[in-house]
Amino acid sequence: MSEFVLEMKDVYKAFPGVIALNHVKLQLKPGTVHALMGENGAGKSTLMKCMFGIYKMDEGEIFIDGEKVEIHNPLEALSKGIAMVHQELQPIPARTIGENIYLGRYPLKSIGPIKLVDHEKMYADAEAVLKEVKLDFDPRKKLGELSVSQMQSVEIAKAVSANCRVLILDEPTSSLTQNEVEALFSIVEDLKAKGVAIVYISHKMDEILRISDEVTIMRDGTYIGTWDAKGLTTDFIITKMVGRELTNLYPPRENVPGDINFEVHDFTSINPKSFRHCSMIVRKGEILGVAGLVGAQRTELMEGIFGIRSTTSGRVFLRGKELKINRPKDAIDNGVAMLTEDRRASGIMGVLSIADNISIASLNHYLDYGFKLNNKKIEELVQDNIKQMNTKTPSSKTPIQSLSGGNQQKVLIGRWLANDPEVLILDEPTRGIDVGAKYEIYCIIADLAKQGKSIIMISSEMGELIGMSDRIMVMCDGRVTGFIEGNEATQENIMELATQFEA
Repeated sequence: MSEFVLEMKDVYKAFPGVIALNHVKLQLKPGTVHALMGENGAGKSTLMKCMFGIYKMDEGEIFIDGEKVEIHNPLEALSKGIAMVHQELQPIPARTIGENIYLGRYPLKSIGPIKLVDHEKMYADAEAVLKEVKLDFDPRKKLGELSVSQMQSVEIAKAVSANCRVLILDEPTSSLTQNEVEALFSIVEDLKAKGVAIVYISHKMDEILRISDEVTIMRDGTYIGTWDAKGLTTDFIITKMVGRELTNLYPPRENVPGDINFEVHDFTSINPKSFRHCSMIVRKGEILGVAGLVGAQRTELMEGIFGIRSTTSGRVFLRGKELKINRPKDAIDNGVAMLTEDRRASGIMGVLSIADNISIASLNHYLDYGFKLNNKKIEELVQDNIKQMNTKTPSSKTPIQSLSGGNQQKVLIGRWLANDPEVLILDEPTRGIDVGAKYEIYCIIADLAKQGKSIIMISSEMGELIGMSDRIMVMCDGRVTGFIEGNEATQENIMELATQFEA
């Protein structure tokens, strides 16, 4: 009997123009949390997709309890006790929680020669598994009525319902509040006690060092090593991940904020439970951080300014001139750009190429005779963007969905820079991105501020806000509760303003 519940040996996987996995190995012990770490593009998710049957390995072997197995699709993986909670959720919002949990494996009952879904059993089983992971949801409720973080919790319940022996969690806390993270860790501890091996992919060092038993690090599709988690330090992990030491997490501040460039006055949502009476100014060459707890309505306010959400009041000025923004096109035409929070849902166009994704918002600048696209100039724009952003890609024709999260984010920033905006709103620009790619994004943001752009950056990471911002605007429950100068910002004074609820 093998000491490993699952073992992957000599795994090789290539895509057109890139080697994703170069003879990688992974060994999982029962009842342990095994952290899988590496920069975006290191091959972590590709390795897990090979294990789960989404990708077919070009070379390599998988062993369960010492016996060689072949996994051709996710259903086979589930039947062998392997479950996966993906970083990018793929829920069916119009169906119930129970139907989502048992999707593709509904319990059946026979009525004569006809087999039908046994809804009564399905909902009873779903209720039991939800209770097992401490979720107080009605399994008959539509999944679309839940928040993103609650949907993620349902995905974990779905994995548990398969009686898995190996559970893959890919960035499981990216959309969770601190309380929900604690609930997840409690579930993980319960699964460990039952002998489940958990593969935990995350870029959050504090989580890794807290919850892991072993850590495997990958770099550029290769296996670097596996270590006992006890005694590991953040510096050691970062050095192994990026192949070099990162002495500073944030670039030096060389931008000099100038005159007032962008003004927002008295923005109030049409939804009475959302943002109200919000005002702010942003100077030329300034990075304004936006802080707040989940539910503070930071994203909603920025979407209102950008013309995505309806408002009952609010005025926007750029260089002293009032802008009329009724829809996103109005904002774009007036030099305001917005990088959205959810890359997959409202950012990338996955089936299109990198070139298409970069150029889509600025095609009207590259028309000959007012109607014919100048493909040569568009390709020059795309190549300049790829070079400027240091985007790792085999070609501009590569589908964007095949890139790592960090490189997708660079493409999206490049899309807006192609329009040369004066104001750039960045909503969680480094979410789900590794420490090396984060630094590159920080350098891009710092350089844009140095060029005189006005940057508004929403972030849920305190360190990021403090490390990058010239000033920080704090919101609580739909209101702006205060501003803090960047050199005076601390976690304590940010949290004090972030918890100023109205009496």
